Amino acid sequence: MFIGYLGLFFAAFGAATLLPLQSEAVLVGLLLNGQYWLWLLLGVATVGNVLGSLVNWWLGRGIERFRERRWFPVSPDHLERARVHYQRYGHWSLLLSWVPIIGDPLTLVAGVMREPVGRFLLMVTFAKGARYGVLALATSGWML
Repeated sequence: MFIGYLGLFFAAFGAATLLPLQSEAVLVGLLLNGQYWLWLLLGVATVGNVLGSLVNWWLGRGIERFRERRWFPVSPDHLERARVHYQRYGHWSLLLSWVPIIGDPLTLVAGVMREPVGRFLLMVTFAKGARYGVLALATSGWML
């Protein structure tokens, strides 16, 4: 059983970075298996996903020093647009960190914008924990 929890942790961690992984499918599979504790699965998935987002935040803190390099993956226009959107909506935008496609880059932009780590962790943990909680409720048939 330990391997299931460990696999979920790494899937959730990787899914929060810019890697194309699906932690939701792993969580649902383990929930449907019926041999795992619901609250431990939710905790492991949330912690793994938040730590992956923290990696993005940390990368964002140092990424701008490389913006003039040829290999830099984001154009100056895209980076400026992201900065403007983040300044407009601020740390509340981190409540969307769970959303596919936009959530991972959003956590990176939070690092670029020097979002304080405490507030970052609070907002991202709430958002990602709620997402896994809703998914677990839907999977378990507890929703009306």
